[in-house]
Amino acid sequence: MITITDAAAKKALVLLGKAIEEEGSDSDKEYGLRMQVVGGGCSGFQYNLGFEAHRNGDKVFEHHGLKVFIDPRSTLYLAGSTLDYKDGLMESGFKITNPNATSTCGCGESFNV
Repeated sequence: MITITDAAAKKALVLLGKAIEEEGSDSDKEYGLRMQVVGGGCSGFQYNLGFEAHRNGDKVFEHHGLKVFIDPRSTLYLAGSTLDYKDGLMESGFKITNPNATSTCGCGESFNV
């Protein structure tokens, strides 16, 4: 299970609405935020966030109307994580706090388990 803060859900819903408006959408598909762990970065794994349609096999989490899709492999790495959004002078953007990460790189974009 993952936790999605109110701030993250609200910001993602705004961005999802804009993405659907710009690209159009297939009304038969369910769209949401995809959280994914992919190989790469200086620590071995990195996070990938994007707006996509639901795929078979995805775990689906919902908070304040935002659907979050996670593929089965990424679910193993993201279990217990929190998705937050900050909008300040010193820190701005989405942030994933992952209790499974044993180390992160200096820029915070990649991690190791």
